[in-house]
Amino acid sequence: MRISLAATLAYVVVTFVAGLRAHSLALLSESGHNVSDFLALLLSFVAVHFQARPADDSKTFGYQRAGVLAALLNAATLIAIALWIGVEAVHRLSIPVAVQPRLMMIVAAAGVVMNGVIAALLWGVARDVNLRSAFLHMAGDTLSTAAVIAGGAGILFTGRNWIDPALSLLIAALILWSSAGIVRETLNILLEGTPRDCRISEIRAGMEAVEGVINVHDLHIWSLGSQSRALACHVTIADIPPSESACILAKLNHLLRAHFHISHTTIQFEHIGCGELEGCVVPPEEMGASPEPHHGRIHSGHVH
Repeated sequence: MRISLAATLAYVVVTFVAGLRAHSLALLSESGHNVSDFLALLLSFVAVHFQARPADDSKTFGYQRAGVLAALLNAATLIAIALWIGVEAVHRLSIPVAVQPRLMMIVAAAGVVMNGVIAALLWGVARDVNLRSAFLHMAGDTLSTAAVIAGGAGILFTGRNWIDPALSLLIAALILWSSAGIVRETLNILLEGTPRDCRISEIRAGMEAVEGVINVHDLHIWSLGSQSRALACHVTIADIPPSESACILAKLNHLLRAHFHISHTTIQFEHIGCGELEGCVVPPEEMGASPEPHHGRIHSGHVH
């Protein structure tokens, strides 16, 4: 990421100067886009350090969502830049400006090489939503810069300057498309939605298939970060000693970790049916009648 930051900053300067000299909106938009890429890489770089910090009494889950916040900010910045490029491109379509296609092509060719190398470096770590947002920045840049080369060639051979703003519109559309998925995923994590590849019904069925489990209810699954998931639920079992229920708990945690990649669990065992009243579990027959709610046997399992 340090190499990527240095190379991107250098390319921002080159494309901005070249865009001014060539009067190319496509190159200037590439420069603006690469500014956002530099900031995106910088945010991701800082977020990686925050994510590595251990949990403490004030942040009991640690800083796992630092990367999620960085990814959301990166995507929001990209959307703003795409809208600006789109507005400028429409203006250029109505009032074409002469460009220097040879300079466009030379600078864009250097950009394809640089962005392609950076995207390849980030590909291996792109499972994390934070680093995936940085990868999408660079992969999108590689494609859009290749489009600038094609546009420069088109202008060189046809003399049609409207190709430059038309390409800018395509670049803006590409930026919006690549950003939309990141925004959806980060918002789902921040709103504690069910992870996109988790099926509640499938997980419940798997847990209920474990020997000794009667049913699973009050099931919640959410993401702590882009690669860390948590689960909390109530599990009804027979009225058995804690020593016997410990075996069921171990089987449930193994199932969740091995088959559903859920490593942080809080599982509450009960031996009778329950209802929910403002977060407190109360047996239906005692709701409104007993001053002492009966919870059955409770075990919480945490696997790290």
